[in-house]
Amino acid sequence: MRPREPRQLLERRRRARARVNVLPTPKAGCAPDGSVGSKQVAEVTLPRAELEAVWSAEHLERLARTYWRFLSRVSLGLLRVLYTETSREVVLLTRPFVLLRFKAPQYDFQPDRGTVTWPIDRGLLVASQGRGRGYLRLSVQRPVVDDGGPDVTATVTSEVVNFYPRIAAGIGQFLYDQTQLRLHVIVTNAFLRSLANLDLERSVVGTLSPGAPRRSPAASPGRGEP
Repeated sequence: MRPREPRQLLERRRRARARVNVLPTPKAGCAPDGSVGSKQVAEVTLPRAELEAVWSAEHLERLARTYWRFLSRVSLGLLRVLYTETSREVVLLTRPFVLLRFKAPQYDFQPDRGTVTWPIDRGLLVASQGRGRGYLRLSVQRPVVDDGGPDVTATVTSEVVNFYPRIAAGIGQFLYDQTQLRLHVIVTNAFLRSLANLDLERSVVGTLSPGAPRRSPAASPGRGEP
């Protein structure tokens, strides 16, 4: 990877509205039934006013959208996310190359915590015994103890639970660890670091936007990112 020039790094830090600290997490092992998991965690420190401005169900949905948009950008457009009323599909360029199909997201927003969960359905990367099992979850947690200072630190977590990778079932756990899992960790940590700019994408669906009519993307077989 080409190193960033000092001027570019300084400009990036100048634009940043938050400080992100990606925490080390233990590597999840493979369960006897072949399922695996992965967890990446970051502390995001930002001015209290900034947190209050984005602490809403609408911005939780926008955070979810930002995650998928980042995946598309970092893959240079090779990966796209197709939205339907009942699913989110990560495709390689287009159908029928559906790598991962998730059911519609489930949102849970509380005064101190917000989560969005995508149940894993199926896809080319999912072993047959893993269909309809496991999930991807993105969560944001406010501090349990708040000192009332001008800055506040929230914890953002990305977690994959009970995923059955096809590559591990067909070839081996080691190959999965060195390819698919390694890439997932790198991309997720990069996404967490990108939150320093607090630049959240507008939701495609807008389910949680206050006062806005629900927009159904199901008018077409699959609505991709603009």
